[in-house]
Amino acid sequence: MIKNILNDRPTKVFTFIVAFFVANALIAECIGGKIFSLEGVLGIDPVNFSLFGENNLSFTLTCGVILWPIEFVMTDIVNEYYGPKAVRRISYIAIGLISYAFIMFYLAIHATPPEWWVASGTEKGIPNMQSAFNGIFGQGMWIIIGSLMAFLVSQLIDVTVFHKIKSITGEKWIWLRATGSTLISQLVDSFVVLFIAFKLGNNWSWQKVLAICLMNYMYKFTMAIILTPLIYFIEKRIENYVGHDVAKKMKKAAMGKEEDPFINIPTAG
Repeated sequence: MIKNILNDRPTKVFTFIVAFFVANALIAECIGGKIFSLEGVLGIDPVNFSLFGENNLSFTLTCGVILWPIEFVMTDIVNEYYGPKAVRRISYIAIGLISYAFIMFYLAIHATPPEWWVASGTEKGIPNMQSAFNGIFGQGMWIIIGSLMAFLVSQLIDVTVFHKIKSITGEKWIWLRATGSTLISQLVDSFVVLFIAFKLGNNWSWQKVLAICLMNYMYKFTMAIILTPLIYFIEKRIENYVGHDVAKKMKKAAMGKEEDPFINIPTAG
């Protein structure tokens, strides 16, 4: 029975996607404390937008946004082949493991270090290794809560919109359901994280929250469009791997129209 499970190709694809999905989400959370200038990366001058009375706005983003668009692509792939229940399941798994990671970060931060380690980075320009460690892994509680809530809410919205569009379009226009669901869920994601982390947590003005939300969403909107061909590429690779007939059955099962194409595992006796 175990051998059959391990050799089943749809199962192996799902296992890989879950592992990549969770790892990608955790990495995004870990590197989210680093801020970068998109204009600086592109070698152009800051755009200096003015929105809702907030001036000199530019595309200053967290490094986490580099990975989040990929997370939504993976969500759409899972939705396409495994259905909304699978998307919700991997989302809950990701939330649970990210929460676990932050608990471990907290314990590591508060573990008492020896004096020699604290000063061990002096020659590299790091006078206090404990402070550096705290700065990297000790994100504020409001940011952690905001990020996790935004991730969960946006995932649930993405799967709902994707499934609704697919129920209308059928197998056609994967770009529409994938991009459309991502654009809506990314808007919610941008707003929820800023509202919780900075409106509730730091008492930012509504104008500032909305202005920065739109700046972040412009980037996410653009990335959602750019990454649309990636969905077709991954879909093609999956169909080549599991076979066209199996892939077709998987899509129908994801819509609740047919029995799952996974192996029938014999029971004992």
